Amino acid sequence: MLVLGIDPGTATTGYGLVRAFPDGSFAAVDYGVILTPAKTPLAERLLQLHRQLDALLQQHAPDGAAVEKLFFQRNVTTAMSVGQARGVVLLTLARHGLAVAEYTPNEIKEAVTGYGSAGKAQMQRMVQMLLMLESIPRPDDAADALAVALCHAQRMRWESRLEGEM
Repeated sequence: MLVLGIDPGTATTGYGLVRAFPDGSFAAVDYGVILTPAKTPLAERLLQLHRQLDALLQQHAPDGAAVEKLFFQRNVTTAMSVGQARGVVLLTLARHGLAVAEYTPNEIKEAVTGYGSAGKAQMQRMVQMLLMLESIPRPDDAADALAVALCHAQRMRWESRLEGEM
């Protein structure tokens, strides 16, 4: 099962693709960031985000996708910007026929580290360990997206097991 995780943003959107194996292990397939130039008009930045995510989806054809929920932001401008990027991400995923799960930062931390209030360093280290990577994934947005994918892969695994028991 191949799962895509997204950490949305207008300037930087992190993505991570994780393969979940039947034995319970995971592997990073691809990860990185989609960047849009700061001085570009917002509509063009959102279009670039759509096009690059669309190409990524065509290349990998994941079985599932998850996006980090917009949690409370003190900066209203940042919250609006992230919300607009999330909208583009959700639309692009839906156009590819993917059911999209959404998780709060605490839900992601709980799934990956076992502790919903884990710090960023602890979270990144667990992502590295679970995916058996030589180093912590960089940049941070890509590591966060891998954590979203791990969270969803675990949730999908549990749901499929529960369906098998019914």
